[in-house]
Amino acid sequence: MRIHKRDRSKRRMGALLVAGVLATSGASVLAAAAFAGQVPWRSQAGAAQIGTVACGDVGASLATVPEAAQPEVDKGLADLDAQVADAYRGLSEAGSGSGEKRVMGDLAAKRTATLKKLATTAGPDSGLPKDLGGLANCSVRRDLVVDASAKDFAPDAKGVAADKSKASGAKAKLGRGFVDIKTVRPNVVKPPRTGTATGSFTSRCGRNENRHLNPDNVIVAPGVSNGAHHMHDYVGNQITDGFSSNNKLGAAGTTCTNGDQSAYYWPVLRLLDGTNESDLKAAGGGKDRNVGKILQPAEVGLTYTSPAGNKVVPMIRFMRVLTGDAKALTNGPANAHASWSCTGFEDRQLADKYPVCPGGSRVVRTLKFPDCWDGKNIDSANHRTHTAFSNASGACPKNFKAMPQLVERVAYDVPAGVKFAVDSFPEQLHNPITDHGDFINVMNPNLLAQMASCINEGRRCG
Repeated sequence: MRIHKRDRSKRRMGALLVAGVLATSGASVLAAAAFAGQVPWRSQAGAAQIGTVACGDVGASLATVPEAAQPEVDKGLADLDAQVADAYRGLSEAGSGSGEKRVMGDLAAKRTATLKKLATTAGPDSGLPKDLGGLANCSVRRDLVVDASAKDFAPDAKGVAADKSKASGAKAKLGRGFVDIKTVRPNVVKPPRTGTATGSFTSRCGRNENRHLNPDNVIVAPGVSNGAHHMHDYVGNQITDGFSSNNKLGAAGTTCTNGDQSAYYWPVLRLLDGTNESDLKAAGGGKDRNVGKILQPAEVGLTYTSPAGNKVVPMIRFMRVLTGDAKALTNGPANAHASWSCTGFEDRQLADKYPVCPGGSRVVRTLKFPDCWDGKNIDSANHRTHTAFSNASGACPKNFKAMPQLVERVAYDVPAGVKFAVDSFPEQLHNPITDHGDFINVMNPNLLAQMASCINEGRRCG
């Protein structure tokens, strides 16, 4: 029986949290100075009557889970996510006062029952506390609510999400969640490249022209429909959904030109221009407060490198790798590794705001994945700790090996003056800090070896 082990090191990011910035270890650093004077994406005290639901992240608490128990544990975690989503919807309808108390009480009771079952399934070494009360009881956070959240992302009585920005007609009135990229100082700091592994490997997998979309997450919630509660864009493997086994992934076709069968996916970006998709009344779409027209990416780049120039070992087939945190609004930014910018201004990156780009410039999302691996596991109990980010000097944690770092760069044509937002769990309010990416490596051994060779030998491949 293989046991997933957790890397127990903790990242201390208090100073960065105060500054509203993130540091992507071993990659670009979002300098705190660049955010000086910007209003954080939070409402002023008392501005919002209805808050959002904040709960302890149970999945992040897991240390070890027997492999045979992992599917049932993942299902329990998906049930907890569904309970929070339902509670947020209930909170929006019930308002404050006695209605709020009823909704939160019901949520605590449901979470308690699910947590007890989950703890029994995961076993005594799972890392979950003996007293589950702290994880079962959630809070209502009004300080996290943005001025452009609940009302802008909820369909009206006719089933249409109104575009508040179009009525104003001015980019300056897009809201506190947006910032003119031209007002941001250059803030990208490249890590020192001390090694000789300066090559790169690129997979060209299209822009999701075949509209492969679903709200599943086969890594975090395998075997569950709508496990993500938001819609994902997919490129690469053509059959990826919540029920894709390794065997199915390995036998599937791909949109990649080099035969790369890997599954690459991320939350869709939507325009809030008054139009909607066919998922307006569906799970993952309007039922989960994800409304508006889904934008097809204008560009998708999938590139593997060694950020510090360290020699890399080949990745392993069927490895699961995550970046970012879909619950970063309530969890905090410790695992947030996505950033936002505009073409022509990519030396300026935003962590917790959306960029307003000048005419002719595209909105760009950059997702940097871990570049270190424990050398053994394709996954871990919390789906994170078998991988890690190198530190500022490019070193991996003890007993970890340098592996190729995937960088996803996804660009969009966004009309001037129109609001847009990334899909999210309902209670995460579409905050840009929740952006994230998921990746299952399904390359064959020859392609994996070629990738490592290209990087280590300083060649540009693909």
